[in-house]
Amino acid sequence: MSERPQNDDPDPTEAFDDMVEAETSRDPDLAVIEAGSRTLRAQAGPPQDDGVPARPTDPEVDRALRAVEDELAGRWGETKLDPSVQRIEALLDILGSPQRAYPSIHITGTNGKTSTARMIEALLCAFDLRTGRYTSPHVQSVTERISLDGSPISAERFIETYHDIAPYVEMVDTQQDYRLSFFEVLTAMAYAAFADAPVDIAVVEVGMGGTWDATNVIDGDVAVVTPISLDHTDRLGETPELIAGEKSGIIKKDATVVLAQQPVDAASVMLKRAVEVDATVAREGMEFGVIGREVAVGGQMLTLRGLGGEYPEIFLPLYGAHQAHNAAVALAAVEAFFGVGSEHARVLDIDTIRSAFAAVSSPGRMEVVRRSPTVVLDAAHNPAGARAAAEAVTEAFGFSRLVGVVGASADKDVRGFLEAFEPIFAEVVVTRNASHRAMDPDELAAVAVEVFGADRVQVEPRLDDALESAITLAEEEGEYSGAGVLVTGSVITVGEARLLMGRK
Repeated sequence: MSERPQNDDPDPTEAFDDMVEAETSRDPDLAVIEAGSRTLRAQAGPPQDDGVPARPTDPEVDRALRAVEDELAGRWGETKLDPSVQRIEALLDILGSPQRAYPSIHITGTNGKTSTARMIEALLCAFDLRTGRYTSPHVQSVTERISLDGSPISAERFIETYHDIAPYVEMVDTQQDYRLSFFEVLTAMAYAAFADAPVDIAVVEVGMGGTWDATNVIDGDVAVVTPISLDHTDRLGETPELIAGEKSGIIKKDATVVLAQQPVDAASVMLKRAVEVDATVAREGMEFGVIGREVAVGGQMLTLRGLGGEYPEIFLPLYGAHQAHNAAVALAAVEAFFGVGSEHARVLDIDTIRSAFAAVSSPGRMEVVRRSPTVVLDAAHNPAGARAAAEAVTEAFGFSRLVGVVGASADKDVRGFLEAFEPIFAEVVVTRNASHRAMDPDELAAVAVEVFGADRVQVEPRLDDALESAITLAEEEGEYSGAGVLVTGSVITVGEARLLMGRK
């Protein structure tokens, strides 16, 4: 898909025609499948904080929250799965099916899900809808995962919600072969909290996959699929096609599918699923997309093509082309929810759209937490995410020298991840986070040496020491050198670094 700065004021219609032509040329194999699916071809107050709550200041509340966290942690973690929605369905049935009390937008994909969810939420809030948002994993506090009206629920409400459903959780535990997992209980908490609020609409991100994901007990009016790439291959499949097959399970009958740019084989699977359930499809690069993008101070200025028309001069305070594409997907999802493109050939109020996007935040995604030297956090954890992060940091910051701090999980494609950063990291400091899933620093260093060479790799087992070492390396060029530090490899690494850098 072509992206051109708006310096010469190109004709928006010609720009979009070019985008369509480029995308059509890229995916010629999809013509037969697309002929069988209906497509959208209409011609035609947001969150204020960063969404990362601190620990409760009241000691009693903090103790109660830690007790709930401990109880949840005693269950199966998010990486141990029994691929079934049977347990969550049993629990929600006892709770009175709270997930049926509101419409929903359901989001799957490999990268960009949380950022896209936050943008969708911001847009809906700006149109005075009461929203519930469920995302994962969290950066610092588990309460981040459940948000109402653009902000995480309070610790008190989180505790209350858990205790409200706990007796029913125990009841289901005794009836099933396996106890409800950490993620299943949190999902039920989110759906119950949304019904109790009550919300006008829920924005729900899958935990992993789609068909058997615990969130997939909703019938999303809009199904959003962010870019699919290789991740969790041991559970989802070793090719984009197989992964797409699992993720396509969130597409329900008569829904609208908002499809980000995909590998051809993944897109084919999604479109076949849409045909099977008579879903309407809106494809990035065809029905919507990014027409223009310019780097701006603190983010980027966009011209987006929505399902109903053009949206010029959109300031997005996030860095990177990937976030521009996330913004286009989010806008199309909200338009689809409002019926734009199928029922209405119009654009949404441009001032509302602009104010919503201008207020978006996405903690841990190209987030600057220090200056002189500049320290940037990014939660990339797979090769595709690393490539996007490398492009974004190069474009937005132009560091004269960049030092990487990498703490990765052992179950990831670490080599592919490091290879994506090799061209831009002058040195890399390998470390680990506090998770039991963290890769041993010496093992990580062995891979890093193969990618970077021994003279560019430093090992610091403690994250605080790794940060200090990286900042020292960046400072060696002098105060005005333009050197920087990028901390990456895992959401957990980024969350811990965020705390160490004073973001609480």
